[in-house]
Amino acid sequence: MKNLLYTAFFGAVFLTGFTGCKKSDSPLTKVTPMEVDSIAADYYEQYLKLYPLEATSQGDLRYNDQLPINIDKDFISGEISFYNSVQNQLKKLDYKSLSDDDKTVYDVLDYTLKDKIERYAYHPEYIPFTQFGGLPLDFPLLGSGEGSQPFKTEKDYEDWLKRMEKFPEWMDTAEGNFREGIKNSFVLPKKLVVKMIPQMKAEELTSSDFDKNIFFGPVKNFPKKFSTAQKQKLTALYKDVISKKIIPAYTKMAAFLETEYLPKARNTDGINALPKGNEIYTYYTKSWTTTTKTPEEINKIGLEQVAMLRTEMEKVKQELGFTGTLEEFITHVKSDPKAMPYKTEKEVIAAFNHILAKITPKLKNMFGVTPVTPFEIRQTEKFREATASAEYIQGTPDGKRPGIFYIPIPDPTKFNVTSGMESLFLHEAIPGHHYQISLQQENTHLPKFMRFGWFGAYGEGWAHYCETLGPEFGLYTDPYQKMGYLSDQMLRAVRLVVDTGIHSGTMNREEAIKYFLTNISYDEAGATAEVERYMAMPGQALGYKIGSLKIRELRDLYQDKLGSKFSLAKFHDEVLNQGCLPLDVLDRKMQNWAKKQ
Repeated sequence: MKNLLYTAFFGAVFLTGFTGCKKSDSPLTKVTPMEVDSIAADYYEQYLKLYPLEATSQGDLRYNDQLPINIDKDFISGEISFYNSVQNQLKKLDYKSLSDDDKTVYDVLDYTLKDKIERYAYHPEYIPFTQFGGLPLDFPLLGSGEGSQPFKTEKDYEDWLKRMEKFPEWMDTAEGNFREGIKNSFVLPKKLVVKMIPQMKAEELTSSDFDKNIFFGPVKNFPKKFSTAQKQKLTALYKDVISKKIIPAYTKMAAFLETEYLPKARNTDGINALPKGNEIYTYYTKSWTTTTKTPEEINKIGLEQVAMLRTEMEKVKQELGFTGTLEEFITHVKSDPKAMPYKTEKEVIAAFNHILAKITPKLKNMFGVTPVTPFEIRQTEKFREATASAEYIQGTPDGKRPGIFYIPIPDPTKFNVTSGMESLFLHEAIPGHHYQISLQQENTHLPKFMRFGWFGAYGEGWAHYCETLGPEFGLYTDPYQKMGYLSDQMLRAVRLVVDTGIHSGTMNREEAIKYFLTNISYDEAGATAEVERYMAMPGQALGYKIGSLKIRELRDLYQDKLGSKFSLAKFHDEVLNQGCLPLDVLDRKMQNWAKKQ
């Protein structure tokens, strides 16, 4: 879900033919739900013109030829005035007269608009991309023919040509913005910039060799129905644009980053080092957690969670009769042959299917409503398995493509169950991302901006909460699987400590890596990549644990308050029935639900 993450962090995409939203001059009146829905529908229609890449990723092909210069000053001011105009429409509604469901729609739209406007007060455009994400890293996947940009018809090929034509303009604007950042002492850490330079120089982006450049993917895989004349015409056009526009754009950016930006980049690691840095971090903390918790409060929660999880890990260590320190045990389980019981890829896939079979009978006690979208477990394709993580790729809302849980198995004999096999399934597959995303997409009563919306604190928080359901599903009885679950929980707890530590200046990169390795069984390269991700995206890593703890807190609260009237299935259905919500909105929604029980 990296694209969603990055879009949410760095801002918007494109404005075309934008005429503003319909404004009513009437005074405050009682409104019908339809009016709330029509404001939301109108907002999303205009939003997809602003964000045509998001429209493409949803299978909406109307703007497939457009590439916004979304980091341009004029674009940003137009975008902000659009958000303000929608806010003005919302203000004309009589909130008290809305139904509970419509109040939630209002709250989510209101929250979304305020958050997007506030973000621009902190000049995200000064850092148009990082080593972790942004258009220069997303563009190659779109252009490869393996991403969401379709290459089925001649028009599809022509649409992508138009997007490639615009790419150098986006890159030139990015360069100008980086320079503006230098002028305002608003720059990236040197330690991240050195990772960006080789990315921009990568052979698959800058080679004029037909077989090596990723952007030649679509012309190497023409649809069978294309005529020889079509193929020749498009091949010539693609070669021309890639050699004259794409390759020079990446080469120029690499040179700029190396010679001009790197010497001006900063030696500090946290965003607190920037002008108004503490204020900026407070905003990102609020934005990513969708709560009013301060960085200090979150740091404290993180330290408490790490201490609790270390105690639980000690118990597993004792159960397995290991006599060394906890740090030694965390390292030991990575190479313990008993944690690697599989010989073939089929055995690994069978083990995941066994988890599904084990939890299936218990699902009906926990959920009243389940998705109609089919579900599959698949091994990650060989060509990308070496660098891929386990992941969930959502199905289509019409159910034609199933939700797929992909698991990479480069070497089945090294597949270690303490990497969190059972907890991974509950998080990525069922009932985690598959239930939450499928139910959201299938709910045609939701306005589109909510059907296809995403708040990491809720979406990742739900999936992380689902890991804690393991004992109720009869899982984690094996100490190695229990250790895997605790490691998954620990990763998200450590993030609270490290993210807040780095960005408040109480921890530097090296200290963060050391702390990470003391508590989590990663190698140094993996720990470094994680910590540098937090440096690039302040606050993003906080949502998982904060969201999970919030859902658990609500469950405990209402289980206690409602007593025999509490139904876990009804609670879960209510949490899921309106899709991704800011956590403070979820809180209000669950209060209303509890009153009706």
